[in-house]
Amino acid sequence: MDIADWRRRIDAVDLKILELLNERARYSLEIGKIKHRLNLPVYMPERENHIYARLERANRGPLANAAVRRLFERVIEESRQVESACKAAALPNDAETLNTNQ
Repeated sequence: MDIADWRRRIDAVDLKILELLNERARYSLEIGKIKHRLNLPVYMPERENHIYARLERANRGPLANAAVRRLFERVIEESRQVESACKAAALPNDAETLNTNQ
């Protein structure tokens, strides 16, 4: 295979990664709704540390564990943003619910 073949494969993997990241973000939206309902914080460092440790144990390379951690720190940071946006968006809906129930 030549470089163009490898790049086509990388392009295909990139699309799969994008699809999986958006799937993860949809799950984060649902978790954000639950956290809002239960009044839980978005940032839960013990959960994040558990994720990093699990991924590092599962890592078979060639990425180093430090690289995996850096990548997932960013993924989790973006997931927190999705959860925070969900909680923020839920506030007006709760106010509407309170107004209609009075």
